[in-house]
Amino acid sequence: MYACAITHVRTRPIRRTFRHRTYMWLVDLDHLPVQPRALRPLARFASRDHFAGTAPTLRAGLERYLDTQGVRLDGGRVLMLAHARVLGHVFNPLTVYWCHRPDGSPLCTVAEVHNTYGERHCYLLHTDERGRAEVPKEFYVSPFFPVDGTYRMRLPEPGEKLELAVHLEREGGRPFTATVRGTRRPAGTRALLAAAARHPWSTLAVSAAIRLHGIRLYLRGLPVLPRPHHRTQEGLK
Repeated sequence: MYACAITHVRTRPIRRTFRHRTYMWLVDLDHLPVQPRALRPLARFASRDHFAGTAPTLRAGLERYLDTQGVRLDGGRVLMLAHARVLGHVFNPLTVYWCHRPDGSPLCTVAEVHNTYGERHCYLLHTDERGRAEVPKEFYVSPFFPVDGTYRMRLPEPGEKLELAVHLEREGGRPFTATVRGTRRPAGTRALLAAAARHPWSTLAVSAAIRLHGIRLYLRGLPVLPRPHHRTQEGLK
């Protein structure tokens, strides 16, 4: 588990910073944690919450998507950073999958993005040795930005520290940056109870905080842009 802070920095046309503290899980898709029965409502990982939501397992959902991109895991290890389902609710603005070859070497990284309209989109990344990659923006996330520009992502595999960054670059500058920074903790029963007490109903809190942030921007005069039709990706149908 990572106790972490999520920060959104908007620089134009209105300058505003949003910061939210929460916790996230780093799990092996072949060895998902199973909590004692009484604690399972506080941390569930389900295939229905990712990709098309129809695969029998999370790994199968990832493999279906990668197959459409011409990438084969061949049994390699996959680590996933995500929020777990808490008390029946889950919302993952960003889920990251670090995919490895059977010999343990890095194969690719997948960034799965969810918006508040119930839509999902994946970016397949071939990162450099520092976890950096660049990809065109293809998915409507914030109602205040059109679907254009480029994402510059820095998604190194976490160790003791979690340090992720996503920069949106558009003509004229970098109007938006999101970061996730955290510190690793053992994911035992005591840690789960402490995290749940410190951040009750954590995924609902994340979703509510994002919506409240949007309302404040709207009240400051930022116009809402029409949401274009999102063509579902192969492997996410």
